[in-house]
Amino acid sequence: MSVILGIESSCDETAAALVTSDRQILAHKLAGQEAVHAPFGGVVPEIAARAHAEIITPLIEAALAEANLKLDQVDAIAATAGPGLIGGVMVGLVTGKALAMAADKPLIAVNHLEGHALSPRLANPELDFPYLLLLASGGHCQILRVEGAGQYRRLATTIDDAAGEAFDKTAKILGLGYPGGPKVEALAKTGNAAAVPLPRPLKGSKEPHFSFAGLKSAVVRAHQSCEYKSEDIASSFQQAVVDCLKDRLEKAIADHGAVPHLVVAGGVAANGPIRSMLEQVASDHGMQFTAPPLWLCTDNAAMIAWAGAERFAAGLTDTLDFAARPRWPLDPAAEKARGAGVKA
Repeated sequence: MSVILGIESSCDETAAALVTSDRQILAHKLAGQEAVHAPFGGVVPEIAARAHAEIITPLIEAALAEANLKLDQVDAIAATAGPGLIGGVMVGLVTGKALAMAADKPLIAVNHLEGHALSPRLANPELDFPYLLLLASGGHCQILRVEGAGQYRRLATTIDDAAGEAFDKTAKILGLGYPGGPKVEALAKTGNAAAVPLPRPLKGSKEPHFSFAGLKSAVVRAHQSCEYKSEDIASSFQQAVVDCLKDRLEKAIADHGAVPHLVVAGGVAANGPIRSMLEQVASDHGMQFTAPPLWLCTDNAAMIAWAGAERFAAGLTDTLDFAARPRWPLDPAAEKARGAGVKA
């Protein structure tokens, strides 16, 4: 059994965790930054990087203390190396490198998206490769066939905004504050999902990808018209996202075939109506639906440590000159999708 120290700092959460190769979470410490970013309605990269630098060492020390371990008892150091806000990524990766060098331990540079992609296997020991993954977060919206650690085949991506990004922007338009996803979902519970005529971008399209920029623009127009209640806009928006995700998943399954498991990961996976839709899609195609517990959907270090454990078991370690990456696709060989703002 190996023990992996995981470090996460790609956006506005700083986290450290110790996870074993047999799925024990020995410790997990997380510090959020919602209060400092809320006045700006979103994450300010410079503020985030500074906050990471201030808290990361005490968090790692606290995680080791909680697990009752010394650094030399850890088998490897896994740190997020991208994609993300580059200042924050550098803080975590440089810290991981320093610890690896000081303790003479292997470094594992983890793709943040791989952390999300493999996190369901931390929660579900029965989830085997391959599986179909909807990876939906604030920065990414993709459908992937996951065949193993480091083995991903991208079937679809967003050509502009990600689903989580659209939730955050809708929350800002409606004056709900940051972070937007949970607040839009809460408001939507009191609204009428059929009240506001919003588009379903690319629904029924022959191309496989997602698009949410037009939906966001339609929310702006609906709000500015003063014809609709905020709760109806929120509910109608959320239903439009559900419909788009369902349509694109149905196309991916039709084009590439079903596999035993349909899996969701990323912050948007915490949304109740989206989970319900995914359960129905899985049932319709004879697939089992798997999702991590809600706390494991948002950014955390346990998923980074677990991705590190999977890569470590496969013999995948990295040198200390590994460079932080603001963009880092899971499937570099995937055909480039149209759109200037593609989130690969």
